[in-house]
Amino acid sequence: MEKLVHELSRLPGVGPKTAQRLAFYILKSKESYPEKLSEALMRVQTEVHSCPECFNYTDRELCKFCEDAHRGNDSICLVEEPSDIFRIESSGAFRGRYHVLHGVISPLEGITAKDLKIQELVNKIQKGLDGEGPEIKEIILALDADLEGDTTALYLAKILQGKGVKLSRIAHGIPLGADIDFVDDRTMGRALENRIEL
Repeated sequence: MEKLVHELSRLPGVGPKTAQRLAFYILKSKESYPEKLSEALMRVQTEVHSCPECFNYTDRELCKFCEDAHRGNDSICLVEEPSDIFRIESSGAFRGRYHVLHGVISPLEGITAKDLKIQELVNKIQKGLDGEGPEIKEIILALDADLEGDTTALYLAKILQGKGVKLSRIAHGIPLGADIDFVDDRTMGRALENRIEL
């Protein structure tokens, strides 16, 4: 029981108390649930892999976004993790392609540009320039508004300079429905920088 609680508490967002509740739920429904959970975990382990085109997770040859012929090929939304794709998709505002970095540059954690899928992005852009693939006109950086996200954005801006690709970043600022009284200084600064004309 302690081992199960320990392993469950290692999941992101699951604290010791939640892990304990989950462990008791698994024990309580031990006729079918543990077996189904185990089978699902084993299938994920054996069937899910990285999409060779965008590096999202998939159980097919290509992920559903890369297979979709109705999506535009001239813009790529660059994200940190595969889970970010689903947040962007839920907005319904983007109909292009994706590219997953699988992290951001973080010198304190020992993560450099070589540890990310940056070279693969550069290769994709170069293939478009050489006529061997679709021409990419815009890269949209959908990275977190933190030090690591900023560092990665600056690095990408430097290496993509002169490639003829428009580089943009998602806007940061005051969320919809928020009260200005409770907005921190950095967020307010970003909101003013990213203001739009009415």
